[in-house]
Amino acid sequence: MPDSAEKLGKDVLNGGSQVKEDSEYVRLVIPNEPRAAEADNLQPQAGTRYKPFIWWIKAMLWCFITLIVLLIFVKWGVPFLFEKVLLPIMEWEATAFGRPVLALVLVASLALFPIFLIPSGPSMWLAGMIFGYGLGFVIIMVGTTIGMVLPYLIGLLFRDRIHQWLKRWPQKAEMIRLAGEGSWFRQFRVVALFRVSPFPYTIFNYAIVVTSMRFWPYLFGSIAGMVPEAFIYIYSGRLIRTFADVRYRNYHMTLVEIIYNVISFIVAIVTTVAFTIYAKRTLNELKAGEAGGEAPVSHHSNLEMGKLPLEKPKHLGFSSTESID
Repeated sequence: MPDSAEKLGKDVLNGGSQVKEDSEYVRLVIPNEPRAAEADNLQPQAGTRYKPFIWWIKAMLWCFITLIVLLIFVKWGVPFLFEKVLLPIMEWEATAFGRPVLALVLVASLALFPIFLIPSGPSMWLAGMIFGYGLGFVIIMVGTTIGMVLPYLIGLLFRDRIHQWLKRWPQKAEMIRLAGEGSWFRQFRVVALFRVSPFPYTIFNYAIVVTSMRFWPYLFGSIAGMVPEAFIYIYSGRLIRTFADVRYRNYHMTLVEIIYNVISFIVAIVTTVAFTIYAKRTLNELKAGEAGGEAPVSHHSNLEMGKLPLEKPKHLGFSSTESID
């Protein structure tokens, strides 16, 4: 009996100590868990609080750097380009060629430059400066159309090499693959958006051959996408020629011409930015919408490259091909 009483007393003491320990645990540990969770929640909030501030600082810094570079270019770069490049070219083209021959030279340059990945902007500017909106637009569209078809035909001969080359840039390949999917109208629409977007179209002309893109949507989509760019280049070429005449040929603009040029310049800038933002946003939406129904992101790049068909399209791309795994 004494042993039982002693054992009972020990159990009571152990139970009391256990209750005390449990209460200490409840009092000391449990309340700290929400606090730790709150602290974890406060850290991201503190980080997100400063993100807009940091973004504005970076934006202001880039704006300041851009403004400085622009002022330097306007102060020293523009006069140099006018005196050493633009005026000699304008005088040379006025004396060395007749207008029909010059038109053929510009068409040839617009057709051949994209094959060698050379920008066609200077030729478009010259077409606008010399021939204006009517004939200049025809020259640009004819030359650029040939310059979009020739790389496509050449790219068909090197599809395997282009496919291997694109594996180095899976994100670019993923965007290019978007153009080759869907119906005729969808392919037409995506190609037109690519022409308006900042994506380098000289590379796009070659890279598109590794997708299931058909020829006619590629051709008509490219033409439709080049129309806004053609008018922008023609306008900027006319504006450059006007500035050259005012600065170096003693040409005096009237008040109406000054107002017209200022308003036209603002409209051109706003239109270019609007087209670019719309095209980029639409392409990103198409990319996001397709990614939502596909495989996880971790395997995305490999899957995207695997979907690029390696079989050459038949009849110059008139019928789509199936992917080869």
